[in-house]
Amino acid sequence: MITKRIIPCLDVKDGRVVKGIQFLELKDAGDPVELAEVYDKEGADELVFLDISASHEGRKTMVDVVERVAAKLAIPFTVGGGINHLEDMKTILRAGADKVSVNTAAVLRPELIAEGAAFFGSQCIVVAIDAKYDQDEGKYVVYTHGGRKKTDLEVVSWAKEAVQRGAGEILLTSMDSDGEKNGFDHRLTKLVSEAVPVPVIASGGAGNAAHMQAVFEEGEADAALAASIFHYKETSVKEVKAYLKERGVNIR
Repeated sequence: MITKRIIPCLDVKDGRVVKGIQFLELKDAGDPVELAEVYDKEGADELVFLDISASHEGRKTMVDVVERVAAKLAIPFTVGGGINHLEDMKTILRAGADKVSVNTAAVLRPELIAEGAAFFGSQCIVVAIDAKYDQDEGKYVVYTHGGRKKTDLEVVSWAKEAVQRGAGEILLTSMDSDGEKNGFDHRLTKLVSEAVPVPVIASGGAGNAAHMQAVFEEGEADAALAASIFHYKETSVKEVKAYLKERGVNIR
């Protein structure tokens, strides 16, 4: 049986980790290098680093910060934000990342997914999807540029296309749930998990360990990503894993 993963996320802006609610009202949450070291020691299965304003500001990911974080890690490390070309992927992977995450650039030019998969292998390519439910249209819609721009793409069909083009993993964020700490969007997660043959990382809404158990069981997620509950020490990776183990969830 495939083990479920617990993944802390570092949303980085101007060299600092930040966290907001529904992608807004960002507050400082600490130094990325220090936090990365803590999560590695605590037993996190992986770490995700997202330069959240790179695409919106039209610049590259902060390579120097990526290098410093990678130097502290012995666990798989995914980096996203401002990755627009194959050369950008090469730069980030050379800086110490194990995987690259693409969102806006993949929507604008889907060929990028296939180019990355052909050069590095699908296991290195994560397609991040920022999803929001549209009441008028009755469907989940894809957003880009750090949640600032709505697209015409429906989430499940885009996830399927991304995998067909070579994505080895989907990082799925519910914008409606992000930072609310009321639990993940199980419906959204299950829709995507059942539609694609690759692992789906659920993101947006983690408030406690019970929420992670629920998204594994009800949302059929392969991994659960969390930020503020770890950054602000409301709980720890170790405590979450102990809780899940006690309840029979198959984790590492």
